[in-house]
Amino acid sequence: MDLSSLEIFLAVAEEGSVTRAARRLSRAPSNVTTRIQALEGQMDAVLFSRDGKRMTLTPEGQTFLSYAKRLTALAGEAQLALKGIRPQPVLRLGTMESTAASRLPPVLARFNEQNPDIALKLTLGATRELTKAVLSGELDCALIATPQGEPGWLSSAGPDVGDLHSARVYEEDLLLVMPPHHASVAVPQDIRLPALAALEPGCTYRQIAERWMRAGANLPTVEMTSYHAILAQVIAGNAVGVMPRSVLDMLPWNKEVTIHRLGLVDTLLISRRQQRSDPLQAFEQVMLMSANPPAMLQ
Repeated sequence: MDLSSLEIFLAVAEEGSVTRAARRLSRAPSNVTTRIQALEGQMDAVLFSRDGKRMTLTPEGQTFLSYAKRLTALAGEAQLALKGIRPQPVLRLGTMESTAASRLPPVLARFNEQNPDIALKLTLGATRELTKAVLSGELDCALIATPQGEPGWLSSAGPDVGDLHSARVYEEDLLLVMPPHHASVAVPQDIRLPALAALEPGCTYRQIAERWMRAGANLPTVEMTSYHAILAQVIAGNAVGVMPRSVLDMLPWNKEVTIHRLGLVDTLLISRRQQRSDPLQAFEQVMLMSANPPAMLQ
């Protein structure tokens, strides 16, 4: 296994196509295919599923992906070290879209002001995927959501969740949002709309709403790409939406809806207990200082 093979693997994984990866790397497609096949032979594993010209990672490929990224990053650091150049510290932070929109801007501004030498790489995602990325080492830390009083919520992300360090930073009021003239809601059977509008399946807010609905309302879930799109569906009378109050307060038409509270949800900053770098601890300190009410370390 050599660095060029890892770079080819990463290009194919990101592009989802041998042809596009070859164009990006200025290589012949046949060369890219040969190198991928050789890498699979060395690893004794099938790293990609081939569906025509489409290349998608297999479970083994997904596992190898995080190692390939780390190996190429280490190689880059080694090259800089040999040249006497100190690499810039990088913090890889994952966050839910809701937190990025309603909570993070002042935190990031304060962190950058206090730590101008640390580069911050931000990744958006849902709780389940962000947790897996922290456990695999693709992210240094992530802001994720768990219902209050349910410590086992993250267990679906993998058997190693006990290795996580967590700090509670925010408390969110989770809401069902309905059109303005919808009758008040007490139980799922009171919903008079054809669907639930929510984000991707790994979203904690969606999972809580779907669980509540299953108690008496068999509504299909319509997957949306943003909270603006969810609220548009609600205002149009096409769906009941789910979102935290902090996000609803930022959106247009927020006064033109009927709400039902689903309960309180904690936002946690998670990281691996054994890999808490100086940039991570600096960010956690800023995060905790910014939290309201003051956070409690676990």
